[in-house]
Amino acid sequence: MPKEMKYYEMLGISHTLQGEEFQAKLRTCYKKAALRFHPDKNKGDDAAAEKFKEVSKAYEVLKEDRSRMIYDQYGEEGLEQQGGMPGGGMAAEDLFAQFFGGSGFGGGLGGMFGGGMRDTGPKKARTIHHVHKVSLEDIYKGKISKLALQKSIICPGCDGRGGKEGAVKKCAGCDGQGVKTMLRQMGPMIQRFQTVCSDCQGEGETMRDKDRCKRCQGKKTVVERKVLHVHVDKGVKNGHKIDFRGEGDQMPGVLPGDVQFEIEQKPHARFQRKDDDLFYHAEIDLLTAIAGGQIYIEHLDDRWLTVNIFPGDPITPGAVKVIKGQGMPSLRHHDHGNLYIQFDVKFPDKTQLQNLHLLEQVLPPRIHQQAPSPDAMQEDFDLEDVDPRNQARAQGAAYGEDEEDEMHPGAERVQCASQ
Repeated sequence: MPKEMKYYEMLGISHTLQGEEFQAKLRTCYKKAALRFHPDKNKGDDAAAEKFKEVSKAYEVLKEDRSRMIYDQYGEEGLEQQGGMPGGGMAAEDLFAQFFGGSGFGGGLGGMFGGGMRDTGPKKARTIHHVHKVSLEDIYKGKISKLALQKSIICPGCDGRGGKEGAVKKCAGCDGQGVKTMLRQMGPMIQRFQTVCSDCQGEGETMRDKDRCKRCQGKKTVVERKVLHVHVDKGVKNGHKIDFRGEGDQMPGVLPGDVQFEIEQKPHARFQRKDDDLFYHAEIDLLTAIAGGQIYIEHLDDRWLTVNIFPGDPITPGAVKVIKGQGMPSLRHHDHGNLYIQFDVKFPDKTQLQNLHLLEQVLPPRIHQQAPSPDAMQEDFDLEDVDPRNQARAQGAAYGEDEEDEMHPGAERVQCASQ
């Protein structure tokens, strides 16, 4: 005889029933009571709404064997001491929606007859993620990469059953859940905990060893090597993702997963990329910077670009010039970005200078400077190279930086390149 009869009387069900007979009768009794007291049928009736919550709570307790056992032995007080309602104390409206397949209070009674049901879609196996490192040349020209991967497929030897047909059975020890809920009484308290089912080792199914599939050893899946052709389009951006739907892992009872490749652009020795533009650093001598000449750039598609520097249009140190349309292909607009070239002018060493007086004939005259008067006191000085240890301080003073503003270790100095 149960310690309390309240939940049985509330639903109108006998406590002597057991097993499937009890569960079938319980579902029928709850359905009648829930429909009778549902707030949508009793608008403004607070008593009916409270009754609806109570019958839902009674059903939730009695439908689970472990919570029913605790209720029979210790009553409602025992349920509170062992951690509350099963499933965390599901709300009455959520239980109603779960039971009828409807939308609970919000969807009205019409929800349980269809229309209010939310379709979450079938389960799907995990997505396999891979990073595909690609050179800048391959992104410029486009490429098809053959990439091999290992994935799980449903065992063709047993069609994913794990053994002979009819040999696989639901574990009776855990009812196919893979875990068992154990109760431990510690004085007036009852502790509930879960443990992996020892009968099926957490698989939820059992079979005799001799009935296991020889190919997958009862695991239902085997590993297969799959080669995929990954199309790297011209101008694809770093971080771009390429999806292969249904080419991922397979598992019984779920949809196949996907495979996703993420493009990672490799660093390049000559070029830097920003969106569709390319940046190139060129070093030229002082003669070419002043008198003109040519430089040669090996492009990403094996072409050599001949870049003309015209005399009379001097290149200053740090100057940036552009060649339009010679950047990266644009993935969306079917054109090309620009190629920007920053110049570093290499000045000759003092040992290489000869016939300097001839420069007076080809270069503009010197900048006029105000000379001291003949009677002014004068001293002569020669320039010397700065000690490298004091180079940063000297440059800071030249640009008007205070000594207090000297950069601490780890700070960054932003320098502007002349355009």
